[in-house]
Amino acid sequence: MKAPYIAKKSPLSRRGFLRGSGVALMLPFLGAMEPAFHPKMRADSSSKAPRRFLGICNNLGVLPGRFFPKETGRNFKLSPYLEELKAHRNDLTVFSGLSHPGVDGSHSSDVSFLTAAPHPASGGFRNSISLDQYIAGKIGHQTRFPSLTLGVNAKEGRRSLSWTDAGVLIPCENKITEVYKQLFLQGSKKEVNDQMRRLQLGQSIMDTVAADSKSLARRLDASDRGRLDQYLTAIREVERRMLKSREWIKRPKPKAPFPLPDEPSARSKYMEKTRLMYKMALLAFQTDSTRSISLLLDSNNSPTIHVDGATISDGYHNLSHHGKGESKLQQLDAIDRAHMKLLNGMLDDLKGIQDQEGTLLDHSLILFGSNFGDANKHTTDNMPILVAGGNLEHGQHLAFDRKRNYPLPNLFVTMLQSMEIKTDLFASSTGTLRGLNLG
Repeated sequence: MKAPYIAKKSPLSRRGFLRGSGVALMLPFLGAMEPAFHPKMRADSSSKAPRRFLGICNNLGVLPGRFFPKETGRNFKLSPYLEELKAHRNDLTVFSGLSHPGVDGSHSSDVSFLTAAPHPASGGFRNSISLDQYIAGKIGHQTRFPSLTLGVNAKEGRRSLSWTDAGVLIPCENKITEVYKQLFLQGSKKEVNDQMRRLQLGQSIMDTVAADSKSLARRLDASDRGRLDQYLTAIREVERRMLKSREWIKRPKPKAPFPLPDEPSARSKYMEKTRLMYKMALLAFQTDSTRSISLLLDSNNSPTIHVDGATISDGYHNLSHHGKGESKLQQLDAIDRAHMKLLNGMLDDLKGIQDQEGTLLDHSLILFGSNFGDANKHTTDNMPILVAGGNLEHGQHLAFDRKRNYPLPNLFVTMLQSMEIKTDLFASSTGTLRGLNLG
């Protein structure tokens, strides 16, 4: 994270301020990677099963003609891709005619998938809080990790679905082994103590920044003070998280259900990486390590990938610009079906785990979709979206106007309410989503 730009009216040096505080370059790591822990393992003493959220985005989408059903309502015929999810027909709702108002076409649109922040490719773009982080801000204190930000082949430090309320990117964790270690490996006594010392050092750095900023603020005009305040807000959030993280450092982590998995190193093993990341998300929910997860499937940053039973001869991005060429369409179809099969396996696993009076799927909202309605044309309208599980009435295709799209953030509001998070507004929403009722 870089500090906000501060205009210079005198010899005042922004660089000098940052050098003097000695902190600016450390903030992204501290803010993005240190979790906001809570002093209690299960702070909510309620007997009700906790609500959870997993948001998944494939940033090259799917072939729309093979995803969207032709019929609407509850009696719709499963599309070719939804056939792969037929066992969960009554566990999910598929949507058409949804998009984010003002989010333009281009590959930059994936950064707005969970935020709905408009014009992500513009020069002055500043993102807003993502849905997963909004949820983490409401219920993240109840678990060891307020959220997990995961990725498959995601460009490190540049692509992510998760953004803070200050518009700062939270980097994806691409390594399955690192996620596993976070969830289950306690570390040696020395490692635990070293982590504690790093937190204590970070606290002193925050104190220094706060003190220096008071002096700096007196030398700025109103506009620059506003920019500085945004920066300090982010710093205060880091400080809050560090304070809470201490409470969990020495607490034992859950027992690992299986040994550390083998890590596929090649980016061509995209599908295997996706399968394993789904498994990590499942375990995080099952152990109640977190209740909010984002997962970016960075297809745009993936090469020629391996798909069981298919011959893929070109890079994923090149295939997405198929131009209706039959060979490319066949390869994309194989890739899209593989995605659907992996999602089906994830839903199977969630449904197969008892969670108080119901299953883990009953208490977990799974959002699957893409920022692209059609990657071939780079269009961001009519986004392919489905939601499974959670406290919603499923088993339908909710179709909205594909030319004058309905706001996708309305779905986010409904999902938040289904998680018993009280709100009537998120991003550019105009209310709850019409036709989708709480269960």
